Formats: sequence, structure tokens, C-alpha cells
Amino acid sequence: MRSKRMAAISFNPRLNVQGGRKNHGVVVEEIAGLIRVYGDGHVERPPIIPSAPCMVTNGVVSKDVAIEKFTNLWTRIYVPSYSSKMPLLVYFHGGGFCVGSASWRCYHEFLAALASKAGCVVLSLNYRLAPENRLPAAYDDGINTLMWVKQEARNGTNEHKWWLNQCRFSSLFLAGDSAGANIAYNVAIRSYGISGSSIKPLILKGMILIQPFFGGEERTISEMHATQPANSALSLSVFDTYWRLSLPLGANRDHPWCNPLAEGAITLRELKLPAAMVCISEKDILKDRNLEFCNALASAGKWVETRMYEGVGHAFQILHNSQFSQIRTQEMMAHLKAFIKQ
Repeated sequence: MRSKRMAAISFNPRLNVQGGRKNHGVVVEEIAGLIRVYGDGHVERPPIIPSAPCMVTNGVVSKDVAIEKFTNLWTRIYVPSYSSKMPLLVYFHGGGFCVGSASWRCYHEFLAALASKAGCVVLSLNYRLAPENRLPAAYDDGINTLMWVKQEARNGTNEHKWWLNQCRFSSLFLAGDSAGANIAYNVAIRSYGISGSSIKPLILKGMILIQPFFGGEERTISEMHATQPANSALSLSVFDTYWRLSLPLGANRDHPWCNPLAEGAITLRELKLPAAMVCISEKDILKDRNLEFCNALASAGKWVETRMYEGVGHAFQILHNSQFSQIRTQEMMAHLKAFIKQ
């Protein structure tokens, strides 16, 4: 069954019509329907995924809040109607570091449902995108968000009491899917990893990495041979393009931000990491790399819970609403709730 949501975001060639706009020269990089980069640096992102306004959804209140005006950093905050204080989950959306928004309807629906079912306050971050802002800009935005939450937790203003008063700051989780999972991991390393926590009174209890977007120069078997579902959100060519657009100029896919297991990267054994939950899709080209990362965490003595979702591909929980994918998404929701509550 073809997903209605996937049908809604299929590539529309009419969005490419330049219609009197400035000529920006040749196209140097493109992912059809998602992003086009011109030789003069101009970037186009067709509006193919609708945005959702803030609203009350199943008892969950959502509002957009500015964090830093200079970088236009903002977050969409979801607060379910619970009587007791709740864990705080900071979420980073996917999109290969290059596309995506905290206002996209698919993320709004997923995170409103997660806030309700898992009983947590969710901050969905709208971080800066590449190639205009290559890595580590997204990591910097993640750290700046934690510093902002830390200051609000200490000196909260009346303006933010509507969500601050609902948070149990001793239970902070960093989470994300795809590139967002990569950001969550790298923010965890920066805020917690080597010299201990620098974010008190926040206490980082765990990280949730959904189909984490890692890479490497050497191809894995699943990257080369995985059977992709129809309308897959990630192919090998798209994977390579995202990395070319997001890594520092001159870096290859064995840069530590892409390949945390590469030679020269900080060894996992050296890092102080919170408990991790890694969600893997059976038909994702990232499956083997995700499994390798989980095995490396376990070998380094880290606490890791690995969940495999059969018969689905990359970002199924966001971009597919077939009945089969919905069943798998409900499984994921139950696993996320259990991990947050333990």
C-alpha cells in the first residue's frame, strides 16, 4: 500500500521552474525534490512537505519558542497534560543535515504522539542546515539549546513556566532520527562525554538514536545490496550527497563526525556515555553500520539496547503511513516509552 504521506511529498517537477528568477548558474549538487545547490552557493529547498501549525493535539500543547535570534535557532515544545513532572526529551529531526524542519507535519504528528504516549516534554529543535551551515553548526546549536535549557531551569522566567514546571530535569534524554540521531550522539559526547556533565541541573539519562546517520569510506554490505522499499527515503547516492554537502570542505566519510569508529576518532572506551537505545530498520541501507556501532558500544562496556524493526526502511516512522508501517511505529513508540521510563 502506498503511503498517502509519501505520495504527498513525491517530487513535483513544476517546483523547478525558474520563472524569471535570478540565474544562479549551474547546479552542482541535487537531490531530486529536496535540495538543489548552485555554483554560486544559492540553495533551493522545494516546499514538498507541509508544515503544521502549533495546536493542541490529543491533549498535547505545542508552541514555538525562540532560543537565539542571531542564528534563528528555535524549538517547538510539546507538553502533554500529566499531573506529575515528566522527563525532558530534546529531539533533532532528520534530513541528512541539509533539509527538514521542526514544523514539518510528519515530525509534528510523530512527536506529539510520543509526548503523549511516553509522558515526556519534548523540545524539537530547528537547527541550522548545511550546506549554508556545515557541521559542526548543528552540533553547536544542540549544545546552545542545552545551555539555554540549563539557564531556564535555574532562572526560569514566567514566560516559560508553562513547560519548565512540567519538567523533571534529572531525566534528560537526547534523541533524533537519521541525521538527528547523529546530532544527538555528538551533542551527548560534547555535553557529557569526556570530562563529565557540564549541564547541571540537567542530568543526561539516555540517548535515543533512531536509524543513526553514520557513514564511512568503506561500503557495508547493506549499503551496497539492501533491497529498498518503494519510495525509500535514503539511497546510496542520496547518502553520499548529504555527506558531501554537510561535512567540512575537504573531509571524507571517515571524518569522526561521519564515522565514529574511524581511525583517529575518540575511542568509545574513553567516552563517558549515557545509556543508549538504537533503533534499526531491517531494510535500511544503514542497517549494517548501525549494528556495527551497537556492537562497538557493547564491546566498549557501554549500556546499549538494540531494536530491529522488520520489513521497513529508513524513516518509516516519519514518512510512511501504510498499515504495516503504522504497526511497526507503534512497536517503536512502546520501546521508546519503556526506555524513557526505566
